[in-house]
Amino acid sequence: MFSGIVETMAQVVKIETEQTNKHFTLRNPFGEPLSIDQSIAHNGVCLTVVRIEGDLYTVTAMQETLRLTNLDLLREGDWVNVERSMLMGGRLDGHIVQGHVDQKATCIEAKETNGSWYFRFEYDSSREMIERGYFCVDKGSVTINGVSLTVCEPDIQGNKGLVSVCIIPYTYENTNFKYIKKGTVVNIEFDILGKYLSRYAAILNHKS
Repeated sequence: MFSGIVETMAQVVKIETEQTNKHFTLRNPFGEPLSIDQSIAHNGVCLTVVRIEGDLYTVTAMQETLRLTNLDLLREGDWVNVERSMLMGGRLDGHIVQGHVDQKATCIEAKETNGSWYFRFEYDSSREMIERGYFCVDKGSVTINGVSLTVCEPDIQGNKGLVSVCIIPYTYENTNFKYIKKGTVVNIEFDILGKYLSRYAAILNHKS
């Protein structure tokens, strides 16, 4: 379980392919040791530490994870947003984030607005996906590349969903949002509470 408050960024130093899996080796940016089996969100994707060598650690993504997320687009030298799992009893500064990315989205606009940054993203949508809670509501929560954000200007146009977010300078400088531009593919996780409510409503509608 995560909060969507990115701790820092980690740099990919090696990528290995094994059958349909990919092993990503990154430099530990946390300033303290990690442990095998520890869960860390990478661009919002919960991955397990499987190997540690000095200040490097390795995580593995399976085929389904690569298909649904932007991890398959990573190259050596890229930076990813990282967050370790929440501590019990700590403050929930963001919102409840599972680290289970729902799908990819594409940036269709990125611009500076008087010191802050405005980003607009487009993602695939359908009636079935909406019934599963794969949509955004104004002033609700959404996770993009592991960052907990407040939704603005959500919309559904045909088979595309649209969502905008505004980024303060601190978030822009300390996450990989500073590398996002028009055409960049990101990971998106919709609000878990919205998913439960949407699914429940869909079941009731189908029964009536």
